[in-house]
Amino acid sequence: MTGRVHVTVDNAVAHVVIDNRGRRNAVSHTVFGELGSAISELSCSPGVRAVILSGHGDDFSVGADLAATADSRTLRGDSVVADTARLRQVSDTLHRFHHMPQVTVVAIDGACAGAGLSLAAAADFRIASDRSVFNTAFVNAGLSGDLGGVWLITRMLGGARARELFLTPIKFTAQKALDYGLVTAVTSAESLHADARNLADRLAASAPLALRAMKQNLLQASTTSLGDYLLAEVDRMVQCSHSGDAREAADAFVTKRMPAFTGR
Repeated sequence: MTGRVHVTVDNAVAHVVIDNRGRRNAVSHTVFGELGSAISELSCSPGVRAVILSGHGDDFSVGADLAATADSRTLRGDSVVADTARLRQVSDTLHRFHHMPQVTVVAIDGACAGAGLSLAAAADFRIASDRSVFNTAFVNAGLSGDLGGVWLITRMLGGARARELFLTPIKFTAQKALDYGLVTAVTSAESLHADARNLADRLAASAPLALRAMKQNLLQASTTSLGDYLLAEVDRMVQCSHSGDAREAADAFVTKRMPAFTGR
């Protein structure tokens, strides 16, 4: 394989792997460029219903690759204008990952820190191995944070917990992440990827139109007034109710069989 991001698709589930070997999957401008390309392609793939994101080997990602060559880093110090442009490109990749039409699952093993934690927070589900270690890390590195980590985690955990994690950064365990509500489940390192795949398969078996519309409901619920939200919710509900999948679900319920959804 070449590149730092690998994608495989199997039975409606895409598996995206960050692979920066020897650097504990640290993320650079180059890595985010490849990740952005993968996200764009998968977002336009109607046959893909769920996406798993993980890191190669024993870590998810330690965050920004501070030892990357100058031409592959995001913040290179060449100029404020150039650094701003590159960081906005990377931020756009994070935004597109968060808003993917497919439901996303992150499988977290080992280190999950800084920009890696921000990336994980942008997913719909996070499953961690019991040996995972988390850290916001930014303040300890003299940095204010990027990739929407503060925005995402504040909405996920509330302002008080976000302030604790970002203003007084320390390493914390997978069990603590579960207690906080940062991860959905904790499992063993040996079963992590199988558990993530089982969840993705369960999601992929759902009615695709309804699943995508429900994700849009959830995304919009945290950023839109109730009045505006209800207008969009009604449109999505009516569109789903007129779909073949809704009719198939109703017939399967009456005839006591498993539905066969087609996404139409």
